[in-house]
Parts: sequence; C-alpha cells; structure tokens
Amino acid sequence: MWVKQLLLAVIGLSAGITVAAGLFSFIISLGVVSDFADRTHTGKHVLLYETSVALGGILGNILIIYEVPIGMGEVLVPVFGLLAGIFAGCWAMALAEILNVFPIFIRRVKLLKCIPYIILSMAIGRGVGALIFFFNRW
Repeated sequence: MWVKQLLLAVIGLSAGITVAAGLFSFIISLGVVSDFADRTHTGKHVLLYETSVALGGILGNILIIYEVPIGMGEVLVPVFGLLAGIFAGCWAMALAEILNVFPIFIRRVKLLKCIPYIILSMAIGRGVGALIFFFNRW
C-alpha cells in the first residue's frame, strides 16, 4: 500500500514540476519580464526579476498546498487581488502583442477610431471582473 502512495507522490511531484517549468518558461519567453525591465531601464536586473518570478510561483504553491495561515487577511487579500490582476493583465497583453491579435482584429473589423478607448474598456472590464470575483468570495 505504501509503495502505491509513494509512486503516486513521485508522479504528482514530477507532473507539477513539469507544468510549473512550462508555465514559467512561457512567461519568460513571452518577454513580460524583459519588457518591464526594458521600459523601466533596469535591464541589468533581468536575472533577478526572472528568479523572483520563479520563487514567487514556488512560494505560492507551498502556501496553497500546505495551507499556511497568513495573518492580516483583510489587508492582504485586496493587495493580492490587485497584484494578481496586474500580472494577468500584463500576461494577456504580452500574449496579444506576440500574436498580433489587435492589429488583425482592427483590420478585419475596419476599426480605425477609438482604439485607445477599446483597450481601456478591456482593462477596466478585467479589473471590475476581478473585483467582483474577489468580493464574492468573501
């Protein structure tokens, strides 16, 4: 019986490591980290940023798996929601930039005006959706 449990643990750990490595490789290959470093003129710290992203993912997994209690939940949950929303928005915009989704869509729809308003409304919609999601969880 314990052999089966040990085998399942090894398979689960291996699968988790593989998925996490793929996700972080995808984030780094999209250029999210390097774009931020370029825009903030801190390109010499790219390795530190990439390491921070990986360590943040590892720490997040440890906190979720072992259900570590964190104090000050009422203060930290909105901060986490804001940071998670920024992260997801940056990731989506980096992916859209690489895939050239917006230029193709704009050409097909023949939309020439109001492009900044459309992008702003998408960002506001994402933020409002995140707020509704996190406030409904309370």
